Amino acid sequence: MDDGGKTVRAAAPGGRGGGTGAGRAPGGPFRPGFWRSPLRGPRLTSVLGLVLLCGVSVLFVTGLLSYAAYNPGLAGNDRTPDKGLLGFYLFPWPTEPRWLYRLTQGVHVTLGVALVPVLLAKLWSVIPRLFVWPPVRSLTHALDRLSLLLLVGGGLFVFATGILNIQLEYVFPGSFYPLHFYGSWVFTAAFAAHAALRAPRALRVLRGRRARTAEEAAALAALTAPEPAAPTLSRRGALAAVGAGSLLLAATTAGQSLGGPLRSTALLAPRGREPGGGPNGFQINKTAAAAGIRAADIGADWRLTVAGGPRELVFTLEELLELPQHRAALPIACVEGWSTSDQLWSGVRLADLASLAGWGRDAPGVFVESAQRAGAFRSAALRANQVRDPRSLLALRVNGAWLSADHGRPARVIVPANPGVHNTKWVTRLAFGGTP
Repeated sequence: MDDGGKTVRAAAPGGRGGGTGAGRAPGGPFRPGFWRSPLRGPRLTSVLGLVLLCGVSVLFVTGLLSYAAYNPGLAGNDRTPDKGLLGFYLFPWPTEPRWLYRLTQGVHVTLGVALVPVLLAKLWSVIPRLFVWPPVRSLTHALDRLSLLLLVGGGLFVFATGILNIQLEYVFPGSFYPLHFYGSWVFTAAFAAHAALRAPRALRVLRGRRARTAEEAAALAALTAPEPAAPTLSRRGALAAVGAGSLLLAATTAGQSLGGPLRSTALLAPRGREPGGGPNGFQINKTAAAAGIRAADIGADWRLTVAGGPRELVFTLEELLELPQHRAALPIACVEGWSTSDQLWSGVRLADLASLAGWGRDAPGVFVESAQRAGAFRSAALRANQVRDPRSLLALRVNGAWLSADHGRPARVIVPANPGVHNTKWVTRLAFGGTP
């Protein structure tokens, strides 16, 4: 093992080189000679670990921003029960710049996918440490093993659920949001504790410095195969392969967040989400049929109820068209990581509808209800700052054409920097200051 330019051989605790009174290790992966790859070693593990330290830190921050943008402080949107102190960082999500959520969630998803090869390579580099014998030697060792279980299990869980979500494969035993939320906190806590203990050691290895203690030297030695096989690839080659895999995944994922012509490069994005060409020919997550929308729900008998103020109003489509119409160029950005380029929406400002209902310039938040019958997100809540933004519309047209059924005909909400899932389609009711 290379440690500061010197070859270090030390007996690893618990059976790697002959423990005392530990008993003979069983066969298979617990046998010291089972792991023979000559690529494993402190330098490889240290490089991968520091890359993950930087990458996971960005994932954590953008994940917190995503959750804040999701407006979990509003009852209509909060699907994370009993979050308690874990919601300490929440703040009113801004509406400026209009592409803010598109940026933060695009970075979160693209980076998460790109880090998969690094995560798997890091687990491969340290897998012998997961099969030490005896499995538990002391209370301290037991706590260390438990932290590894939370770290490895939490990391695999968070990455797996995230990738399933961006592929729109909802096979979770419950809602994605609380599962990913709590899983992320477990993983992040274990990762932070692990990084605090291991990052200084990794930096010493990369700087070519010697281990400080015999215990540290033994731990580093345990990363190297005691009976290595003949090499077929250098460690630099292995790192290059991991880096190439990450770049390839990033290149085939980022296009779905960048949108426009680059969307065609997003080979890993879900297929069949673009409903043809024309003014309405941009991405959707859920069709009208999948949402249980019937022709009668969006036909001539459709009505919009505006409630929550001193007076309740009911509008037909024709009456909405008689109100002042405004335009806004806004993208749609979804939690799954995909987004559109700016689309030109036109319709009635939410602030104007609040004013008609009896609210002045201090218009409150609004609870939006949909005609949707199937699936989740039949409703959503918007904050007061979102309602008051002059670009926040109850949209009736897009790109000069009537909304298609799949894009929310006859009316949908569109709000700058808002997660797409809360730009509710097939709107039937607006309750200003209301709750579910």
